[in-house]
Amino acid sequence: MHIGRTAAVLALAAVAGEALSAQPARQVVTGPVAVYWMSAATTDGMGGMGAGGAGGGGRRPSMGAMMGMGGGGMDPNAFSHTLILQLGSSRKPTAAPAAEHDPPQGLGAGPVLPLLSPEKPVYEEHAPGPPAQYQQPKGRMLIFWGCGEHAPPGQPVIIDFAKLGPGQGGEQFSALARGLAVTPMQPPSPMRNATYGEWPNQQTRTQVPQEGSLQGAHTIKGNYSPDINFNLSANQDFLPPVKMTTNEKNPSGSATLAWRPVDGSQAYFATMFGAQDQNNIVMWTSSANQTSAFALPDYLSDGEIARLVNAHALMPPSQTTCVIPVEAVRAAGEGGLYNFVAYGGESNISYPPRPPAPAPWNRQWEVKVRYRSANSGLVGMDLARMMGGGDDEDRPRHQGQQQPQQKPKKANPFGGLGGYLP
Repeated sequence: MHIGRTAAVLALAAVAGEALSAQPARQVVTGPVAVYWMSAATTDGMGGMGAGGAGGGGRRPSMGAMMGMGGGGMDPNAFSHTLILQLGSSRKPTAAPAAEHDPPQGLGAGPVLPLLSPEKPVYEEHAPGPPAQYQQPKGRMLIFWGCGEHAPPGQPVIIDFAKLGPGQGGEQFSALARGLAVTPMQPPSPMRNATYGEWPNQQTRTQVPQEGSLQGAHTIKGNYSPDINFNLSANQDFLPPVKMTTNEKNPSGSATLAWRPVDGSQAYFATMFGAQDQNNIVMWTSSANQTSAFALPDYLSDGEIARLVNAHALMPPSQTTCVIPVEAVRAAGEGGLYNFVAYGGESNISYPPRPPAPAPWNRQWEVKVRYRSANSGLVGMDLARMMGGGDDEDRPRHQGQQQPQQKPKKANPFGGLGGYLP
């Protein structure tokens, strides 16, 4: 009996030893010393018509530029490119921080883009929630959500701003922004990194032209980070512009938005704001779940996009149409303003490449390029058709090809519509 027990113990010990030896060796991972983020956006529709579609750096066309361009200043085929560059490092230089980005010639923003270290960043990430300049309005907000001919029972949710306060509408309004539980991305910043630089900045705000391309070799060098060298391919370029194929109000009172699939996009999200008067603000989102138009940041990680598509908060890339419910369109009146976003995910590059374990991985730098494309306009008004234009050809992901000859520009019909916008 004693011999049998001893044999069993020895057998168990042998099995345990084999299991431990079968476990993969742990890999020591350090760094990265520097992180570099490139935020690439494409804007079409009303937002892309300013200055013939030449969006400068991180700036977006103002409403005045979009609506006040009389005398044929609007090009229905124009769109803009926006690029934000952010470098963060764990090193502190012995002299004043200095860094620059040498982009491929095809970017068209200049041979060298200086990355300055400002006291206050020029670019600030838009986090979920109302924008920083948001002011509490008077009256009520009517909130609708979901694609469909009619809003389901229980809509709209009505928030009376006169009742905002502890235990009242304040918690409800805040819950709408938290409803998707989005984890915002964390780009480099003066708060997160020992040394930080960005472009555009006070020194240069050169523009990325409409035909500008990210394709090619990129070099980032400075006195507080290791040299960063990488190449971006055609499928890592700016997303193509969002081209709406339908934007019209239906006889029933609903409105249909339809779009061409955006090459490289992973999900879509649409919103609408409107107001019949100053006392009733209307907000609608394409999410199948009750949420706010303020609930999503400018960019989303691949993991968050996949999670939100599975939760039906974002529309999948296979979807190409969405109907704004009758009730939301009627409540918004004639001035409903839509915004449509295609989320393109991200490209990630690390140096050196990860070796097989158990060799240590001492990361020198990591690069993240993230993408989005957007289109905005008035619900039921096809701007391209009204301007006598409209590009019926799909644009490939790479925007560096020769642009088609522009059609003659016509007079601006929107001179007196500014007051209709919420």
